[in-house]
Amino acid sequence: MASIKIRAKAKDGVTTVKTLMSHPMETGLRKDSKTGKKIPAHHITEVTAEHNGNTVMTANWGGAISKNPYLSFKFKGAASGDKIKITWVDNMGKGDSAEAAIK
Repeated sequence: MASIKIRAKAKDGVTTVKTLMSHPMETGLRKDSKTGKKIPAHHITEVTAEHNGNTVMTANWGGAISKNPYLSFKFKGAASGDKIKITWVDNMGKGDSAEAAIK
């Protein structure tokens, strides 16, 4: 199952990118209701966006971001048909990436 959904649309020279990432985003502060033990921190630490191999956005995140985070941003210089690639890495060394064509 892909952990990233991407929609990107170019209009008047500006591309709007909308992403939805599936991730538990645990802060490390919550307790398991059954065991009473703290749930270990597990959250995305960095999200990057690349257009034609060039980084157009980098976000450094911490535990305060909600579960299954949504991210939207805009950038200039892309055209319809170009590719946008979103990559995330979490504090446990895991990650994922996905690519989509700009409409």
